[in-house]
Amino acid sequence: MQLMGKLFFNAMLLGVLLSPFTATADDKQVFGWVEKATLQPWGIEVKAKLDSGALTSSLDARHIEMFEKGDEEWVRFRLKLEDQASGEDFSDQIERPLYRELAVRGAGGRDERPVVLLEVCMGGTIYEEQFSLRDREEMNYPLLLGRRTISHLGLLDVRETFLQEPDCGDDAELVPHDSEDEQS
Repeated sequence: MQLMGKLFFNAMLLGVLLSPFTATADDKQVFGWVEKATLQPWGIEVKAKLDSGALTSSLDARHIEMFEKGDEEWVRFRLKLEDQASGEDFSDQIERPLYRELAVRGAGGRDERPVVLLEVCMGGTIYEEQFSLRDREEMNYPLLLGRRTISHLGLLDVRETFLQEPDCGDDAELVPHDSEDEQS
């Protein structure tokens, strides 16, 4: 009888400890550490690495140059990506307002990168997020999603890949960038 009481108590304790996690997991989508993402408005499907070690997302961009347009600083860059859905190459020159500059420190020293706001489709939602621009040609993934973006998506399962398909039609929800939601 005493053994039954301990088993019942342990089962109840386990249920109490797991219930907040289960409730959270049920409410959020789960993404793997590599997912397909679609860059909007071009509809280019690329492989994205979800990297909880990075704060800011990063996109493969070439020929990056800053310029002034009116009274604002802008960035001109070239996207050169393979569309995973069609297998075709996408290459286009893009211009966006400079959102901010990012100072990156690493083993190779210090690097300044422009950051722009772009839209990315993950699952069935379009997110307007910050992307630092850099040449990622030597990297396995042209798109890296950092913690700022991951925090809007849902849960990250680091054991899995390709859990969600990007499916953002004309009626997809757009989650606009919220500058008040940023960490330093």
